[in-house]
Amino acid sequence: MDRDTAEPDADALPGPNAQQWVNFHQEYSAPSEYSHEFVWDVTQEADGPFVTDVDSNVLLDFTCHIGAAPLGYNNEKILGKVREFDLVEPLKIAGQDMYFGAGPSPEESTVPGSSHLMEKLTDVSSQYGMDTVFLSNSGAEAMENAMKITNDFRAPAKYGVAFSGSFHGRTLGTLSITKSKPVYTRHYPEISGIETVPFCADRGCDAASCDCGFFADPGSQLRSMLAPEGGHVDPTEIAFLALEPIQGVGGYRFPSEAFMGEVADVTNEYDIPLVVDEIQAGIGRTGEIWASDHYPIEPDVIASAKALRVGATISRSEVFPDQKNRLGSTFGGGDMLGSMMGAFTLEAIDEYDLLDNATRRGEQAKERVRDDAPDSVVDVRGKGLMLAVEFDTAERRDAVVEAALERGLLTLGCGTKTIRLLPPLDATEREIELGMGIFLEAIAAVSPSATVA
Repeated sequence: MDRDTAEPDADALPGPNAQQWVNFHQEYSAPSEYSHEFVWDVTQEADGPFVTDVDSNVLLDFTCHIGAAPLGYNNEKILGKVREFDLVEPLKIAGQDMYFGAGPSPEESTVPGSSHLMEKLTDVSSQYGMDTVFLSNSGAEAMENAMKITNDFRAPAKYGVAFSGSFHGRTLGTLSITKSKPVYTRHYPEISGIETVPFCADRGCDAASCDCGFFADPGSQLRSMLAPEGGHVDPTEIAFLALEPIQGVGGYRFPSEAFMGEVADVTNEYDIPLVVDEIQAGIGRTGEIWASDHYPIEPDVIASAKALRVGATISRSEVFPDQKNRLGSTFGGGDMLGSMMGAFTLEAIDEYDLLDNATRRGEQAKERVRDDAPDSVVDVRGKGLMLAVEFDTAERRDAVVEAALERGLLTLGCGTKTIRLLPPLDATEREIELGMGIFLEAIAAVSPSATVA
């Protein structure tokens, strides 16, 4: 497959082979939220955003596996380096019980491992004074460990703060701070002491004009719940405030500078540990390594995963417990291939200027949709290549996802009536034009109307 000339070529989906694979999978699997009955054929050609399914359909994937494949499929920027390494067995070890290296010294190693990945993560987080990393398997574990270390750091603590619309994972701990869809949390037990405040998703508002419920005279609901401001919560008893700089599952909601400024002011003034969930928005997706870098906040802990290929909790050494066995995980830090891929991804972002590319291609995508979108599109927003198109109804959103798939473009819904678009970080001008063209065709097929001026 030649990425420079490839185009989507899809018949009716799912095809007969895909349906067989779906049926086979579902015979044994617990129900989960598969967005499309698309079955990637790992034995066929794929490159960047282009992928072949088991019926030989070629699709343009603008989901990047919800950001977990930041450069798409078989990308030579990553795969070329992986090929240089002779894979070993076991590729996954008890990495917090056993060390591993490659060669006589870290400096001479040609194979980056978990130690090198942690070094790179502290480097890209040094603007926040972060110097320590705990590796795990997933984003939920990264957030769990963020909650654990801040509770230890602030012991004895009674409270945590979360925002409406948030999604932080599916473990029991992270579900306690997940405030989006009830299907995620219904009937599961919760950690006590979690306070919820509104998330301001009006990215252009200020304290005087916003009607999201966050701002309340004379400050905000966050501020007014604190005992020194007349509320019931002692800020010294708050273990953490958990925040997605840009809400993902909740609808790709981009906050205002006023909202983020107030969060920064309150957490700084009352010394409340700020845990930032960068699992979907981090590792270059927004045109900065961390989405937090766009805003005036100062994270105390960063949770990362997805594009990183492993889970990571990043903070300052004094925030982490200094006692051994306070944190642990059999496979945490022991996924050799995952650590290597994470390190190579950070190298590629730097080597190929992918932060700048994400910014340019994101602006291109937004302009293309804004110029030609019908009035059924109520908002086009994004930072870098973390893009969202919001529709007037949930039904229309769902129909556009299906119409795009019929034309060979993979997209995903989020929130109630929004489609998220996540092209690879190295997407080309041609690929963005091609994908946005198909996307606009799908919108027109579902809801033909006059073009917005």
